[in-house]
Amino acid sequence: MIALSSNQPLTPEEYLEFEKTSEIRHEYIDGEIYAMAGGTGNHNIICTNLLILLRSKLGDSSCRTYISDMKVNVNESKRFFHPDLVVTCDKTDDPKLSYINFPRVIIEVLSPSTESFDRGSKFGFYRSIPSLQEYILVNADRHLIECFRRQKQDIWLLQTYEGSEAITHIEALDINAPLSEVYATVDF
Repeated sequence: MIALSSNQPLTPEEYLEFEKTSEIRHEYIDGEIYAMAGGTGNHNIICTNLLILLRSKLGDSSCRTYISDMKVNVNESKRFFHPDLVVTCDKTDDPKLSYINFPRVIIEVLSPSTESFDRGSKFGFYRSIPSLQEYILVNADRHLIECFRRQKQDIWLLQTYEGSEAITHIEALDINAPLSEVYATVDF
């Protein structure tokens, strides 16, 4: 992410209005906006595979899967992020808006430029969302998925799935995601 300087912080409303006409996506943290870098072909393939897998397994459920154009509202509009994929099962999340308030699962496909932020500060911000049950990090360089699951008393448990034969279980959605499908057609 690249910080864009301004003389004074933007309000959440100004940020959302700015995003409507911007040619690139930005994340918003406490009044400051940050331009987002584009992803690689492998990053795009992984996101597409995950979208297809989630959408097909969720079927006619009330859960909706969104790609990176949809923002997640964190901490009452103090922060907005564009995760690679997000699933909400809350009927009050209005698909006509450009953001959701009640994500159940957030997925980030890691890239070298954002990995430390995704693992650190961004995960810290996401943990403040009461509805979030799983935060999933997908490695773009090898068959590796890390799934952080919320436990009682807001303790987060990590489960790692590694190798092309592994199958990630997304408990919050009761879905199995074979890594062979997640990484289909990816050339490492």
